Amino acid sequence: MVTPRIVIVGGGAGGLELATRLGRNLGQQGKARIILVDACLTHIWKPLLHEVAAGTINSYEDELNYFAHASQNHFEFQLGRFEGVDRDEKTITLAPLCDSHGKPLASARHLNYDWLVMAIGSTSNDFGTEGAREHCIFLDSRAQADRFQSEFLNMYLRAHAYTDRHDNPPELNIAIVGAGATGVELAAELHHAAHQFAEYGLDGISPSHVNISLIEAADRILPILPEGTSTAARQKLESLGIKVFTRQKITQISQDGLQASSGLFVPASLKVWSAGIKAPDFMKDLSGLETNHINQLITQPTLQTTRDPHIFAMGDCGSCTLPGSSRPVPPRAQTAHQQASYLLKALPRHIAGKPVADFRFQDKGSLVSLNSSAVGVLMGSIAVQGKLARIMYISLYRLHQVAIHGFFKTAVLFCKDILSSKSRPEIKLH
Repeated sequence: MVTPRIVIVGGGAGGLELATRLGRNLGQQGKARIILVDACLTHIWKPLLHEVAAGTINSYEDELNYFAHASQNHFEFQLGRFEGVDRDEKTITLAPLCDSHGKPLASARHLNYDWLVMAIGSTSNDFGTEGAREHCIFLDSRAQADRFQSEFLNMYLRAHAYTDRHDNPPELNIAIVGAGATGVELAAELHHAAHQFAEYGLDGISPSHVNISLIEAADRILPILPEGTSTAARQKLESLGIKVFTRQKITQISQDGLQASSGLFVPASLKVWSAGIKAPDFMKDLSGLETNHINQLITQPTLQTTRDPHIFAMGDCGSCTLPGSSRPVPPRAQTAHQQASYLLKALPRHIAGKPVADFRFQDKGSLVSLNSSAVGVLMGSIAVQGKLARIMYISLYRLHQVAIHGFFKTAVLFCKDILSSKSRPEIKLH
């Protein structure tokens, strides 16, 4: 009997968790060959990217190497950028592999699959806004977050080296488009980082001269949360001196700042776009599979794509509307986690030709970090905020670590983080 091949494209939270758990289950027992594909060598939990951008965590200390992790968890890793799928031949194509200087390392490759899981995630949706791609940084990857952190730090280094800084203290204007979880969390984290820079002697730019603006097109920030929680978050941000603008649709972005349809102009030297998501553009023409207006693959309640039962879509790149609901399940980290747990049980049943129940989503709420505190709602109605909410927020990352490392290694990593926090700066200075 030929061992079935399960290929998972995308090593984000959901894809990595699924590959790890399938490897420990089917892979270790020789019941299936599990192959994870990603364009990067390392993984970092995407909800941490706002902290990477602000420099409040070091991305190199919190990353996971796919090759090492795969060897420990009985699955294979293939480095490469997904380029397409041939549904008739049941193969996927990976683009030629190049080094950091563009020198070819390997030609385009083809991988066979029996079952294909698309877990490729999402990118920011700029809605075609003029100047967004040219002048904004998008926090879709660690590389982009590292770029922002580098530019943020360089501004402080330039100001620190300026001999007449006390006579004419410079200002740093930062604008964030989109007041969802990422935008709100980044604004709070940057405020904290500005004060940390001053504490470490980089006082060329005073924290009082760091102007952070958060711009949202909707009538309130954090529109996915109840109005009371949204209001509490806005009050907290404004108490920190962060400017919050709502009902402001950005129509044009230039080197000097952002223009809204209302006439508002927000000056900014550093600009971040965090408004809306979409699946990568190549998904809309992916081998005739059905997609929606933001390129997500349409799936059945079993997460199988509507036009090919051997291809699944999970996480942000899939759109699944469950029976009795008029809206797809939300594109959140908890959705990817629950879908990974579902496919862990469903895929062996598909391989065995057994019937499979529909995916069920349980909304356990949402938490948004405000650096030293947090706000959110649990189980749809229980509002939480403050330090308790912050502890719960941190626990989400630890649960992700448990899913991919197990309890013992997560406990070791937790102890390592506590010990190293006592000996390293609170902000990345290089």
